[in-house]
Amino acid sequence: MIFRPTKKLLIIVVLAMLAIGGLIYIFLVSRTVNIYGEINDTQLFPHPLSGISCTNHNARPYAVMLAVDAATRPLSGIAAADVVVEMPVVKDSITRLMALYACEQPGLIGSVRSARDDFTPLAAGFDAIYAHWGGSSFALKQLNQGIIDNIDALPNPSEAFFRHGPLPSPHNGFTSYENLSLAADGLGYRTETIFEGYPHAENIPAKDAPESATLSIKYLRPYNVDYIYNKETNRYLRWRGGTPERDALDNRQAEAAAVAVMFTASRAISADYNDVDVTGNGRAVIFQNGEAIEGEWSKDGANVSSKLFFKDANGHEISLTPGSLWLAIVDNGMDIIWQEKII
Repeated sequence: MIFRPTKKLLIIVVLAMLAIGGLIYIFLVSRTVNIYGEINDTQLFPHPLSGISCTNHNARPYAVMLAVDAATRPLSGIAAADVVVEMPVVKDSITRLMALYACEQPGLIGSVRSARDDFTPLAAGFDAIYAHWGGSSFALKQLNQGIIDNIDALPNPSEAFFRHGPLPSPHNGFTSYENLSLAADGLGYRTETIFEGYPHAENIPAKDAPESATLSIKYLRPYNVDYIYNKETNRYLRWRGGTPERDALDNRQAEAAAVAVMFTASRAISADYNDVDVTGNGRAVIFQNGEAIEGEWSKDGANVSSKLFFKDANGHEISLTPGSLWLAIVDNGMDIIWQEKII
């Protein structure tokens, strides 16, 4: 007797084979390996901010203002940021940080501090939602004009911000990625990024990169910063005031795949506030892969949402090493030291 499969049975067999093939495809293709060698079980794409693949690859980042006061150390969530911007907020004195979060989603971020007008165009250029605890009169004037989506702790929409821990006010202000997301949804903000991103290159140290070397940025002590390069990991470990910059959440030391030093002009506009030129153009030095790349930064002053560019001496956009970018904004003429040489 010859077995003749029915049409229905053939269809079932074909569908089963397609299903098995699909499962094999998902297993082989969707299991990707990131730069740290960890296996991810879902199909991932690189986020335009960092070039690192993550499930949040299309998320609009939150740019959170953070303190650098000694009393606030260690900061929570600092090692999880995709981009961190640092600059003096008082002429030749205290600095402040703006940390951008997209891929990692810390359960605690802080100490959160006030908005400053110099950071606003940079946050807008990264297509970020700006999160802060109040702000200077200069910054609040900008924000009240609606130039950027922002979440302010003083009206505190959706209770995005809260007091936490034993520190006295104003150092005990905190938020979380989840809280900021709930607030952004409640305010009707767009949550998918339209940031065009930075070009990214391979995560490979230069052939002549040193085994270890120190980049020193001479902010006023105790705000002075060092980045110690580790050729084995191709990362720059961050030190502040002579001690490691660690994350209160997991004790990770903050590290950068690339450090961009942006030279510009600044001036005091009062005893407590600085005014820094963050649009226009100027000298930049990009440290990555154990190398120092001379170039230029530029940002269109007529469009607050314009991207901050880093270009080499030939005018080509510099491809960054995938991972966290730390941006140090310094006054023209300030010394920075790399491998014991003033740059």
